[in-house]
Amino acid sequence: MATFTRFSTDDVVITTEKVFTNTFSSNTLTAVYTASTQNVDINNDRTASGLFYKDVYDAAAASAGSEIQYAISYGNKAGSGSKSFTDADVGISATKTIYSQYRSLVYGDETRNFTFNGHEPKGIYVLNVERARYKQALRLGSLNLTLGTGAPGTLHLTDDSATSSGSAVLTNLGRQYNIVSGSSGVRLGDNLTQVTDSGSYGLFYPDAGIIILNEDTLDATAADGGIGLATAESSNTNDENITKLYNAIGTGASFELDTQEDISSQFYFVRAKNKDFNYSTNASYIDANGNLNFTSMIDNPVSYITTVGLYNDANELLAVAKMSQPITKDFTKEALIKVKLDY
Repeated sequence: MATFTRFSTDDVVITTEKVFTNTFSSNTLTAVYTASTQNVDINNDRTASGLFYKDVYDAAAASAGSEIQYAISYGNKAGSGSKSFTDADVGISATKTIYSQYRSLVYGDETRNFTFNGHEPKGIYVLNVERARYKQALRLGSLNLTLGTGAPGTLHLTDDSATSSGSAVLTNLGRQYNIVSGSSGVRLGDNLTQVTDSGSYGLFYPDAGIIILNEDTLDATAADGGIGLATAESSNTNDENITKLYNAIGTGASFELDTQEDISSQFYFVRAKNKDFNYSTNASYIDANGNLNFTSMIDNPVSYITTVGLYNDANELLAVAKMSQPITKDFTKEALIKVKLDY
């Protein structure tokens, strides 16, 4: 017998739980791949997609099951490092477009330049995590990126969320932390500027899945805390700086990053009191006229709860919960069923 019982406020509880998973296809990306379709003709291309960004895959792009993990871009405030869109507009190029795009995203205007602990480089590198991979945000303290160029030493980068005790600068892209030398959110040493006269290594935006790196710190020698990346800033020339960082990530062969998702759960406590839900409209229970098939159940009915339906005020079925096994119900028994909805 269909019985509708309205939930009271005490019957509904909402909770939120943080769930952490790997951002990338594997816990640690140890190899990187790009697609040949983004290769650039350095002598002629002006607007090819590979001048703006390169997608990085977890396997050969043409292989079955390969997936984009993140994209690499290079931006320069003067437009250096790539050919101008036209010969008449020197400096209006892919690198200037990228710099302006991210400047606008972070600061909301086209006049403020990127600074890293007070230092303002001419160019930036950007790692933009594929949107579907980081759910709601990147997990603080999970960034561990190793860069190398084959020169002596490698560079291990992380965010400084643990060192800063979670304190962040708020921007148009959400929270902003610094990229520093260290691991798992802990900065090595006491100074945010870890390369003399070059500021911090970069900025981390966990809510937008974006990492912005300071080119001057990466170009510094290994002895000074860099990797000798050798960023080029030629005028009206495709210098392929994106490829340089791509190779440095490949040489480092270790990129770890976790994603965070808040899962809200709504619990409905269904209370079957002793006087309720003791009859059924099942064909084995009643005949075509609505009479009980077994007279012994007239004064002592027994039913079995197998399903709970959640309805709206118009009695429209919205969700169904199935029991793992039937629950016996009669006038001497009560049942408390907890229904959980995740969203």
